[in-house]
Amino acid sequence: MNTAGHSEATAHRGLELTPFRGLRYDPDRVGSLAAVTSPPYDVVVRPDGLHHLQDADPYNIVRLILPQATTPSARNEQAADALRRWLAEGVLTADPEPALYVYEQRHADGMLQRGLIGTLRVSDPAEGVVLPHEDVIAPVVAERAALMRATCANLEPLLLTYRGNGTAAEIVDRTAQRPPLLATTTEDGYRHRLWAITDRAEQALVQADLAHHQALIADGHHRWATYRRLRAEHPSPSPWDHGLVLLVDTARYPLRVRAIHRLLHGLPVAQALAAVEHRFRVRHLPVPLPEALDALADAACAGNAFLLAGDGAFHLLDRPDPALLDRTVPRDRPQAWRTLDATVLHATLLAHVWHIPEDDPARVAYIHDTAATVRKAERSGATAVLLHPVREEVVRDLARQGVTMPRKSTSFGPKPASGLVLRALDV
Repeated sequence: MNTAGHSEATAHRGLELTPFRGLRYDPDRVGSLAAVTSPPYDVVVRPDGLHHLQDADPYNIVRLILPQATTPSARNEQAADALRRWLAEGVLTADPEPALYVYEQRHADGMLQRGLIGTLRVSDPAEGVVLPHEDVIAPVVAERAALMRATCANLEPLLLTYRGNGTAAEIVDRTAQRPPLLATTTEDGYRHRLWAITDRAEQALVQADLAHHQALIADGHHRWATYRRLRAEHPSPSPWDHGLVLLVDTARYPLRVRAIHRLLHGLPVAQALAAVEHRFRVRHLPVPLPEALDALADAACAGNAFLLAGDGAFHLLDRPDPALLDRTVPRDRPQAWRTLDATVLHATLLAHVWHIPEDDPARVAYIHDTAATVRKAERSGATAVLLHPVREEVVRDLARQGVTMPRKSTSFGPKPASGLVLRALDV
């Protein structure tokens, strides 16, 4: 942990976003652009979601980001072979000029997000230019690195945020008034549009503005760690000095922050509740999920609160025993970290009350969708732990102090669709 912290004023070089020749699907060679897209690799719900995407189109991007073979080496070679074949067949083609891409996501519920896709200089944590807020799992980084080495490509952008509301944001909005390179609507109801900024003067204005800012990793900690590993493996200068990102100015386009829930296998709800007796206040809520989530939100305003499900009902845990927290929560972090729901869940409930290792995938699953978490718990006799989301400003403030949150503490969105623009490192 770096307790020195990072302020925007002390960032050494700031954000360095570079144009690149994007790889994009030829719409005449695929069923539809929507049919070849996918959520980011770590959001795909396996196996049903994976099979659905594979069936949508033989060229769906999921065949590259989540190849299915019996061994890791076979999976990576499968993805590399598919990418080479699609390039040779003209299914994927490189744009003629290096560009920064303006990417827009719009939903009927009023959500509008715009940002810039480019290749960002990969920096060390000590520089304070790109701020992580979660730790990573080493095997996942190794898996992503092997895939990127095999394909020699950045197959999907990670999501970064900054707060600027300056020249770059103005150019983004001005570009979005032009006819787009592509437009498609995916089955989740989001309409996606993409534009290319190829004018060098506009690119220079964007770069000059971004040079004064730092970014927070909203989604893609493992991919950023992978970029850093691969950069270290290749003598600089090389294409591995940069990685594909989507950069969103949240001063103009705030992201939605949602919680990531836990599914605890091998722990029935009755057993979970018995273990927390006299340690938390427990209230049984015979209400539907929306009302239970409202009760969780109300309780979270006053302190740590969790919603347990899996037995056909909901159970609200709040008002933890202060002595229990004092005994179990590490004291070497700021108070804002010590009072996070995810901190109390991992340090107190998982480690000391339920005795479940947080890094055991056979015991703990991390799920973004609330209703799906409850359904899975009820089907398998497990316990679903539903959390209330953390505010973006809390995440950013901790990241600037160099403090990482417990893994899978937040879900920023909407996440960029994978498959709309890729980067080949040898183009």
